[in-house]
Amino acid sequence: MTYPGTLSLSRAHLTHLADLIRGHRVRIGSRWRGLTPGRQALLVLAHLRNGDTYTRLAAGFEVGLATVYRYVREATDLLAARAPSLTAALWRLAGNGHRLGVLDGTVVRIDRLRGDLDRLYYSGKHHHHGVNLQGLVDPRRGGLVWISGGLPGSTRDLTAARTHDVITTARWADVELLADKGYQGPQLPETRRHPRQGRPHPRTRTRLMRLKKTQET
Repeated sequence: MTYPGTLSLSRAHLTHLADLIRGHRVRIGSRWRGLTPGRQALLVLAHLRNGDTYTRLAAGFEVGLATVYRYVREATDLLAARAPSLTAALWRLAGNGHRLGVLDGTVVRIDRLRGDLDRLYYSGKHHHHGVNLQGLVDPRRGGLVWISGGLPGSTRDLTAARTHDVITTARWADVELLADKGYQGPQLPETRRHPRQGRPHPRTRTRLMRLKKTQET
């Protein structure tokens, strides 16, 4: 059985992705597909936004599982290719008037994995399996300007930032980063603790700290 559903996205998102798919099909000379660009875009957005499984999408759109996988991979590659690089994002922050950026990480939930990778992708902090993504936000406009590739969920935020060379690249772009205590390390500022209760001192209770451009990673 099938039933109608909704996506919390505007029509502009569907149109944008459909146009990307349509242009890609013209470039590769694809003459026939099981779904139109618009229907493929809808399938992909249903998976990305609502988390619909390949099996459910295959049944709902009346295509095979392999086709669903191919459609999703094709569309996500097209979207990823349009994402700005870390250097481009930092130069954008360098021109935002205050040369500041907010660095933060998140762990996106994934299914459990088999074998040794299961432990590697388990995040003890969030208590689920996932991938660690690092993001840069423009504090002036409040918009996401860059997001990294995925690392195993057990990766610490500071390690992830170093892996992607975020702090080093920000130093060269003359951009100062604000981050939470998850980015504290041997060469980064530490939050002072109250001598009795073990809580942060009232003057340093803020969870944001400055990652100085002069500090090495």
